[in-house]
Amino acid sequence: ETSEVTASELETSVRAIGTLLAEASATLRAEGPGQILGVHFREGQQLEKGAELYSIEATVLEAEVNEARANVNRSESALNRAQELYEKQLISGTDYDAARANYDVDVARLRSSRARLSKTVIRAPFDGFVGLRRINIGDYATVGQELVDVVQLDPLRVDFSVPETLLPKVRQGLTIEISVDAYPDEVFPGEITAVAPKSDIEGHSLEVRAMLPNEALKLRPGLFVRVSVSLGVNPDAIVIPEQAIWPIGQDKTVYVVVDGKAQQRVVKVGGRQPGAVEVTEGLTAGEVIVTAGQMKLFDGASVRTASSASNQD
Repeated sequence: ETSEVTASELETSVRAIGTLLAEASATLRAEGPGQILGVHFREGQQLEKGAELYSIEATVLEAEVNEARANVNRSESALNRAQELYEKQLISGTDYDAARANYDVDVARLRSSRARLSKTVIRAPFDGFVGLRRINIGDYATVGQELVDVVQLDPLRVDFSVPETLLPKVRQGLTIEISVDAYPDEVFPGEITAVAPKSDIEGHSLEVRAMLPNEALKLRPGLFVRVSVSLGVNPDAIVIPEQAIWPIGQDKTVYVVVDGKAQQRVVKVGGRQPGAVEVTEGLTAGEVIVTAGQMKLFDGASVRTASSASNQD
């Protein structure tokens, strides 16, 4: 059986698997020890950046701030008096510099104590959704203890790998579609935002990252996804039936009928479709190829098609 090779429009794509990741995700931890005095969120609640999540007991730190503030007020007054006396040349420049230095040290200590006090209020670092709390009111938080997760759900990103042979084709701005088992009848669009600058040595693959809008909040970080990357449309693609390909070792060959003789020809294949394969090198439109009966053929064998044989019978 034979068929004539024709050129047709073909949209090529590559498939991969990947994992959804949050664009921003953080596990908040206690930066100082203390008893939890307040929990200011509901689990799963949407938050804005800076929203209060936890309050930690801070009596000692508040006292340190008050003491540091009093020291600043005292050293500021001393500096003002030293400046007046220095202008009247009643004290030396060394004494004035010492008063300035004491004031600067006290200001630095006040800022340091205020910074420690601010860490007793745990806030959302970015817009997102708060997770499940891991500590409650009355519990004692230790330094570094996990308190709660904050995750940004829109947009999401997906990381996946493609063969390094696609380096000339895979680039920033290409569209992708993903599917997940949770929504088997839906596809979700996205766009490639970055391709890793180097290839993976062991897998000979390229790491690719894409962004996905998630306004409906259907998707969640951590989901396994199937990715389809559109590589564009070839208006003059050569697509032949898959059964026409005859593998010989590492080569892919087809039998081309030339003047009634079978000519075995090595071809290069590209994208695949159900029951069909793209040939990128080795065939041109208008040629006739064998699609069935290759087992009876060899290079240079005389060919009689099934239709002509039935007419002679």
